[in-house]
Amino acid sequence: MPIAGQVAIIGSAATRFGVLHDRGYLELLAEAARGAIDDAGIEQEELEAAWLGTAEPLTAALLGDAGTAVTEALDFAPRPVTRVSTFCCTGMEAVRGGAMAIAAGEYEFVLAVGAEKMRDVPPRGSLVARTANLTHPTLAKGRTAPGQFALMANRYLHEYDCTVEDLAGVAVKNHAHAAHNPIAQYSDPLTVEAVLKAPRVAKPLGVLDCTPTTDGAAAVVLTSVEKARALGRPYAVIEGIALAVVDGYYAGFYHDDSDYLSFRVTREAAGSAYRQAGITTPREDLDVVECHDCFTITELINYEDLGLCARGEGAALLRAKVTSAGGQMPVNLSGGLQACGHPVGATGVRMIKEIADQVLGRAGERQVAGARRGAAHTLGGPGVASCVAVIGAA
Repeated sequence: MPIAGQVAIIGSAATRFGVLHDRGYLELLAEAARGAIDDAGIEQEELEAAWLGTAEPLTAALLGDAGTAVTEALDFAPRPVTRVSTFCCTGMEAVRGGAMAIAAGEYEFVLAVGAEKMRDVPPRGSLVARTANLTHPTLAKGRTAPGQFALMANRYLHEYDCTVEDLAGVAVKNHAHAAHNPIAQYSDPLTVEAVLKAPRVAKPLGVLDCTPTTDGAAAVVLTSVEKARALGRPYAVIEGIALAVVDGYYAGFYHDDSDYLSFRVTREAAGSAYRQAGITTPREDLDVVECHDCFTITELINYEDLGLCARGEGAALLRAKVTSAGGQMPVNLSGGLQACGHPVGATGVRMIKEIADQVLGRAGERQVAGARRGAAHTLGGPGVASCVAVIGAA
């Protein structure tokens, strides 16, 4: 396991997340990347390669469809830039690619940056509209992410001690957390009543059960732990990072062995990352978690798949405020996708930055006292890809 404990995060930055009509894709990318380089205390010329995560270049006039966007935005020539795209795991996969190159000894300093510009399109050009209208004419006609995850929500509500009020509670919690995050798309508080009164998208999920579409970028600078130690600057350590992929885009939701209550791919990715990091009891071994809450139901299921509680106990964990700020296992102190926002290619990088900030003790009002180790998790497509990273203090 060459990555485990070998790669350091020495710099990170993120733009504000939101509807940013005043800034373009390349501007956001450059802002995050240069911020991370400055935070690392190195010169851009010291970077030897970069990884770019952009999942939806069609929403930004094809900007980000290749690594050349980094070359243009940063005047990065002639260094190599690799663009990756793995649904909502895209940003974290960019970090994983850079980390593997560092662990292999190929480079001394690399940049991993995720960027997405999702709001500068008319409604018929949106991600939801294109998913429904431009995918397979029979297998996917009218299929949307809210519709798919609503199937899981209905099944979960039927099988377990969970109500629509519990689903709403996820949104309420994460919006409350976002009030302390200066880059969050939404920072106003929510009530359960407001979530339940919001227009329905795919029952039982309403507008406020769904993550927004977002513009934004985030970046990290990676080096070896040995080099980070020699630099004498604060750094966090990638103790484990793993990507799992279990099926294709169309087939992922329709397996005979799927009970619509869990994501096998998250369990696979978490299991691998945990083994690398030596984690056997996640709820005891981790201090803070950022998990994929694309819909409120997803966060509850992810508690279970990440090993924070047993199957069917996600709602009870939420009700007991275990996952709230000040709880035993705070989850999505950033506001999560629900409130911080979800620029798809940037989200995984932003999550890793959040956990690195926690273990470095620089998360501001969101800081978990004494945090030494945390996990970041992304779930891609209709539950067919997942990336999990365990980040620890030096």
